[in-house]
Amino acid sequence: MGRPLFYEIVEKPATSCIIGICSAIWFYIQKRNIGYSHVGLSYENAIEGHHWRIITSAFSHISAIHLVFNMSALWSLGVVEQLGHIGLGVAYYLHHTLVLAILSGALVLGMYHLLIQRFKIEYFRRVTAVGYSCVVFGWMTILAVKQPSSKLDLFGFLSLPISVAPFESLIFTSIIVPQASFLGHLSGIVVGYAIAWGLIHGMNNYWAISMLGWIVVVFVVSLKRSGAYDFKFLEIESVTDPLLPSVRFLGSGRTLQMSSLPVEGVEIV
Repeated sequence: MGRPLFYEIVEKPATSCIIGICSAIWFYIQKRNIGYSHVGLSYENAIEGHHWRIITSAFSHISAIHLVFNMSALWSLGVVEQLGHIGLGVAYYLHHTLVLAILSGALVLGMYHLLIQRFKIEYFRRVTAVGYSCVVFGWMTILAVKQPSSKLDLFGFLSLPISVAPFESLIFTSIIVPQASFLGHLSGIVVGYAIAWGLIHGMNNYWAISMLGWIVVVFVVSLKRSGAYDFKFLEIESVTDPLLPSVRFLGSGRTLQMSSLPVEGVEIV
């Protein structure tokens, strides 16, 4: 007989919260009948300034099967939170979940840019990706390097050796689910190896909070500038250089100037 679910939740607080957030977002999407095009990430939307989609695409799922598969894998990978004795643990999990979500999304866009501009494959201009799989594949990879003896349990009955799980899952999902984003999953694996091998390091509470703060600022500003949501308390106006927008908080008189550089089907992740 297994342990009561309550004890599992207590031992995996961050994983449990993320699963709760993704499930709540899925329920909201279903209730409001929101389509993938409203929350997904595509190259075309990104160059139009919809940078907020890097976040919304990661935490959104359109189908129940997609949600269950990702959350089942994430629940198994939550063992990272219990491995503080080898340098992982809850803080490590939270810090690098943030890194995985942002960098894997940025890497996907970089791959799209290369394929479109260099190889003239226009198909990737409008491909829209949604799902938490980038982060899931990233954690598979980190765990495969840090704790290769672990197992990845899916749906409570399927078990894979974690050492081969990233590439096995990459190939399996690409064959079984034609709509699965190969590039999205691959980007999670690449960022996962960069973290596991120490190429991305130095994350602590200070940098995590700073990064989160800038993510919130960029998220809100891009929502406002793209016209996706009208924040009444924000007014964005151009300064001397039209490429450098200023963000004014109405009523407070404070102005924040940010650097902004121009950037030259559906896939589930």
